[in-house]
Amino acid sequence: MSSMLQPDPVGAPDAGDIVIGVDTHKDVHVVVVLTVTGVLLGSNSFPTTAAGYRQLLTWARSYGDLRRAGVECTGSYGAALTRYMLSQGITVIEVAYPDKATRRRRGKTDVIDAESAARAVISGSASAMAKTTDGPAEMIRMFKLAKNSALKARTQAINQLKAVLVGTDPALRESMAGLGPKTLLRRCAALAIDAAPTDTAGAAAYTLRLLARRILTLTEEIDELQKCLAAVITHHHPQLLERSGVGPDNAATLLITAGDNPQRLRSERSFAALCGASPVDASSGRTSRRRLNRGGDRQANAALYRIVLSRLHTDPETRAYRDRRLSEGKTKREIIRCLKRYVAREIYTLLQPTPA
Repeated sequence: MSSMLQPDPVGAPDAGDIVIGVDTHKDVHVVVVLTVTGVLLGSNSFPTTAAGYRQLLTWARSYGDLRRAGVECTGSYGAALTRYMLSQGITVIEVAYPDKATRRRRGKTDVIDAESAARAVISGSASAMAKTTDGPAEMIRMFKLAKNSALKARTQAINQLKAVLVGTDPALRESMAGLGPKTLLRRCAALAIDAAPTDTAGAAAYTLRLLARRILTLTEEIDELQKCLAAVITHHHPQLLERSGVGPDNAATLLITAGDNPQRLRSERSFAALCGASPVDASSGRTSRRRLNRGGDRQANAALYRIVLSRLHTDPETRAYRDRRLSEGKTKREIIRCLKRYVAREIYTLLQPTPA
């Protein structure tokens, strides 16, 4: 993945430059300082507070000129530290966990992990610039997180309500027969119940009312969050919603994948690979071939798939492309993969910041 991303934008290092590696945790971050030639200068730990972040940079800069930092978990435990260091002009490189072979050979401590992060930055094996989490993409991510949680809870509650209704008293079940989903929920939510049910029929009515009201409340949450998503996308990236097949949900997923700094991606090929929409070389010896990319962000890949299906139903140009490729002997799956690649290229262009 590192070949997809921009190289470190800082200038050539000099003798006074240092690099830090950070092993992030919930309550404390462990930091190691190395010279650009890989000499270990020191290690320390700092609390995950605003004061702790300031102390971390003050301590690190006492060793030299700090321009780069390798940080683990930049999207979770290291997110706040990443934002702070970016605001201080430090290039933050996202570092993956050490491979198992290295960990078995060297052991596992927080200091060793932090040192591995710094050495990955120095060697160039880690070069993916961390996402910034202070813009519309982060807002969308939080709204979508809450919406997905509410959707999951609503589906579970609907299934539970149906299960209770199937096994309840015949008179109550028959009174609900033939009702549409919305009417059924309103009828269940309005059931008259005893304050303390004393039999199974009363317990069933009590449970049905409770589940129905929960479903209605969750539906209101989902609708409200959907409006929030649409408002943020319309304000910051209205050009996405103007494209065929790109609704608020698909646009939100792709914006989350790209992040608030999509310029960190070197080209549209980088974005396609990030979405798992680019073929992967699988050549060996005299055999030259490519295979399906099963990596990347699978939610983004699914968003591209939904856009393609929508265009196949509504867009004449997409249907004409499909028909032409079918006449050439391509399968429908192969055509959809090609179309996903084209859509990824189109979306990447739309996500790039407009030149001033």
